Amino acid sequence: MRRDVLLLSAAAFTSSASLRATDPLLPLIAEDYGVTPGAAAAAVTAFALAYGLLQVVCGPLGDRYGRYRTIAAAAFVSAFGSAACAAAPDMPMLIAARFVAGATIGAFIPLSLAWIGDSFPYAQRQPVLARFLIGQMVGIGFGTALAGALAERYGWRAIFVLLAAVLLVIALLIALEARRQPRPVARGGIAQSFARMPRLLAERSLRGLLAIGFSEGLLIFGALAFVALHFQRRFGVGPGAAGSLVAIYALGGLAYAAVAPRALRRFGEIGLATLGGGALAAGYALLAASPWLALAGLGLAAIGGGFYMFHTTLQTRLTQVAPASRGSAVALFATFLFMGQASGVWLASHLADAVGIAPVFAVSALGLVVMAAAFRRRLLSSPRAP
Repeated sequence: MRRDVLLLSAAAFTSSASLRATDPLLPLIAEDYGVTPGAAAAAVTAFALAYGLLQVVCGPLGDRYGRYRTIAAAAFVSAFGSAACAAAPDMPMLIAARFVAGATIGAFIPLSLAWIGDSFPYAQRQPVLARFLIGQMVGIGFGTALAGALAERYGWRAIFVLLAAVLLVIALLIALEARRQPRPVARGGIAQSFARMPRLLAERSLRGLLAIGFSEGLLIFGALAFVALHFQRRFGVGPGAAGSLVAIYALGGLAYAAVAPRALRRFGEIGLATLGGGALAAGYALLAASPWLALAGLGLAAIGGGFYMFHTTLQTRLTQVAPASRGSAVALFATFLFMGQASGVWLASHLADAVGIAPVFAVSALGLVVMAAAFRRRLLSSPRAP
């Protein structure tokens, strides 16, 4: 893997580890602050909300000042946000600190995707995206596993201390690499960069992809935040074991990444979107119904593989929309994706407190069938990009 892609993959790893680090900690945070696990999930919602909202800032900044430079600056600020999470004396302060961390670390993945779109032709882009997303996949699994293990030994705050240190290192390495990257082509002032965002929304093809991105966040990641809690409640495992089990999601994604080029040649974009959507729905159905931990783990692996199969196809199409403002287009997509996640976690937290977690997974399974069918229709009605 090229050094520049490897560095961005490391940033994606850190971003995803931070994103999912809170999941196995919800019972411990709830106990520490005297709230319900559903109320503790507000920390997850705050991170996702900020992650999405601030994309409308990060995208134009990346277009104007360069992807690498913007990521490096965001990493420095996010390190301090993670440190504030470790020091939070109460739930409102934890929510505020997670908001800051999400607002800045949210620049990593969408600007990396925009850089890949700038640097690789369309025909090569999906395999490169699949390799890049290895960092994101491993980060999700490693973040939950490490957060749970550290929590059992040192308390739930330990993961945020570690994340702060790692983010500082990432910031330094990317800042050094940014000096080797070409300066962005000037496209007017920063005001013009922001002004392009509303015009992008006028493009029908982009609006359809944004709607699917919102649905992904709502249906996939809203429910995923409660998988570790589900394992703890239903199967009686501790935070460390629950976090490690969530890593099965990443293993499913890695299995797909290993065969991504061959799978694309054999099934094409439409086939991958269909198979990915089916795997996602089946995985959540298994989580909802399985009385056995091993079968639930199989469902989680199906969710991981299905998501990356579906999502890389969606992202490949996205990088072809509005190439002159690719950073802004990808940032808009991330905004909708994480607004969907924030909405999904909020809805799922209320449903989980009221009737349990299994119904959350069942609703996601049904919704994912509809989402996959909608994306398949869109692919069938639009020609493949050159």
